[in-house]
Amino acid sequence: MPGTLPFTISKTDSFFEKLSEWIGDVFYEILPEAGFEERDEQIFMAFQLEKAFKDKKAMFAEAGVGTGKTIVYLLYAVCYARYTNQPAIIACADERLIEQLVKKEGDIAKLEQALQLNMDVRLAKSRDQYLCLNKLDPLVTDDDEAYNAVYDSLPAFVNSTSTLQKFHRYGDRTEYPSLTDEQWANISWDPLQDCLACSRRHRCGLTLQREHYRNAADIIVCSHDFYMEHIWTKESRIREGELPFLPDGSCVVFDEGHLLEFASQKALTYRFAERTLETLLTRIMDNDVREKTLDLMEQAISKNDEFFAELAKCSSESRASEKMTVHKVPSVTALAENLLWLLDSIQEELVFESEMFVIDDYNLKIVEEYLDQISYSLSLFARRSIGINWLENHNGEKTLVIMPKMVEEILRKEVFSQQKPFIFSSATLSEGNSFDYLAKSLGIDDYLSFSVSSPFDYEDKMRLYLPEFSPVDFEARAKYAMDQIQSSNGRALVLFTDMNDLQSFKKYVQGTFGFPLLFEGDAEISTLVSRFQNEEQSVLCSVNLWEGLDIPGRALENVILFTLPFPPNDPVFAAKREEASNSFTEVDLPYMLLRLRQGIGRLIRTSTDQGEVHVLLDQNLEPEVLERIHAVLPVQPSKLNNGAKLA
Repeated sequence: MPGTLPFTISKTDSFFEKLSEWIGDVFYEILPEAGFEERDEQIFMAFQLEKAFKDKKAMFAEAGVGTGKTIVYLLYAVCYARYTNQPAIIACADERLIEQLVKKEGDIAKLEQALQLNMDVRLAKSRDQYLCLNKLDPLVTDDDEAYNAVYDSLPAFVNSTSTLQKFHRYGDRTEYPSLTDEQWANISWDPLQDCLACSRRHRCGLTLQREHYRNAADIIVCSHDFYMEHIWTKESRIREGELPFLPDGSCVVFDEGHLLEFASQKALTYRFAERTLETLLTRIMDNDVREKTLDLMEQAISKNDEFFAELAKCSSESRASEKMTVHKVPSVTALAENLLWLLDSIQEELVFESEMFVIDDYNLKIVEEYLDQISYSLSLFARRSIGINWLENHNGEKTLVIMPKMVEEILRKEVFSQQKPFIFSSATLSEGNSFDYLAKSLGIDDYLSFSVSSPFDYEDKMRLYLPEFSPVDFEARAKYAMDQIQSSNGRALVLFTDMNDLQSFKKYVQGTFGFPLLFEGDAEISTLVSRFQNEEQSVLCSVNLWEGLDIPGRALENVILFTLPFPPNDPVFAAKREEASNSFTEVDLPYMLLRLRQGIGRLIRTSTDQGEVHVLLDQNLEPEVLERIHAVLPVQPSKLNNGAKLA
């Protein structure tokens, strides 16, 4: 039963002593009897993890591929949740890994069956993973089959006036796998909708799921992004009389914990999109507003266009990153100040307009809320010298992003100052036998740690190649990758460091192979992964699957890393480099080596897997870099037979 500890404990017993005894029984008796392989590395990890829960401290639990680390942290999470009467939070790197954890054949289901333990596990997904009914309605037309299909799939109660009898999960991204990312963006959650005032709020899939997961007894599974959004918005939601996105958890497990920093950067920012202001103001310009107010709004829209045009002109692109560096020259700052003055004036006029009741309360509330946010963002950008700013451009839509502080400062204060267990689980957390690089990036000053290697025989199962290419010869790299894909008859994963290279490769290989080529962005990512797993000769090309992808068996026998995964030259990494005494050895190299290890780790997922890894290097790499690369490789590189130059 949920809520009951899976072992007996009396009032005089120590919880941790009884937990330790039960953990021993599970790994030495119960799981082996249920058909699980007994692994010394897994048992070592299990007893190490007890220290973090007992001392309520952060722990870096680095365990190699095949250790079975998920099962270990699940056991501790469910027991500690029941001991404290608070759910454990498990934060995965992305939404795809959430689904992987809770799928019918996943580790949770396996544990429940082996231990006869019924766990109450509920999903908490990011808002942009849910359908917005208000955005869908105007797109449902006779000639649009995609959106018609979404509408037809809605549960009957959505458009009914009858009382909702029980919880019904619907409306998340995975239910619409055939939609492209662009199509999904047209109907997914919209920050410009006031969900609190929405008349369909209590029939919305997002709202229903939120009410559902908050009552989880054992475990809430979410993404890193969602956990950090919870941290970033917690105080403001409480001030506004709303519940935080997540309840206080008894403990937090960060699966693929080396990626938390990037989720933190994404969450701990203010975003000002180019079209937001015009969209907001046109919502109320059609009302019977005064001439003065209307004139200020038109000026603001015009000034907003000038501001973003100047931003684009004064920004420089970053290779392998969507973040363009903004150069805060006087012309940019002056336009920001002018726009700020106009927004302040509009807000003052809206006070008078509200008293005249000529503007719909719903629209007025949205506009006032977002004008406050835009004004605050602009003031941070124009009037503070500290912080990091960058410009993004997606399909012609420009967005100014403002990060007030380095994330480590906020994480140190808002997250890791709490006295509770924080577990970082990954095969790649250390660099050079030290966890200091990751700990410093996350603002963790005091932590426990351990490393345990993979139980797999890499020497017998993996062949690894390091061909060299000119940094500017894309065609030679693409030709090499094509040859290797042909050699393995598909069954290949090709990993890129930026979307430009992926798109160029897509054009280069178009129509070349007789087996399916799957490209990230062409469909929902978990759908692509499922196809790759089930269509044995297919090829998957991705920018974001360097970690977390688990494809055992013959579907994946060839991993090709198109370039070394050095960090991009974007504003965030520029700021990190500025703080380092030696930016390359303290920032760039550790990042690359951690990600390289993750990419290589996609190949061998079980003791029966085998195959090849190809790491495509630039010619004339510094000898010390090559030395560091060789030091993290699980096997010694093999020589190629086709004459390609080797490192």
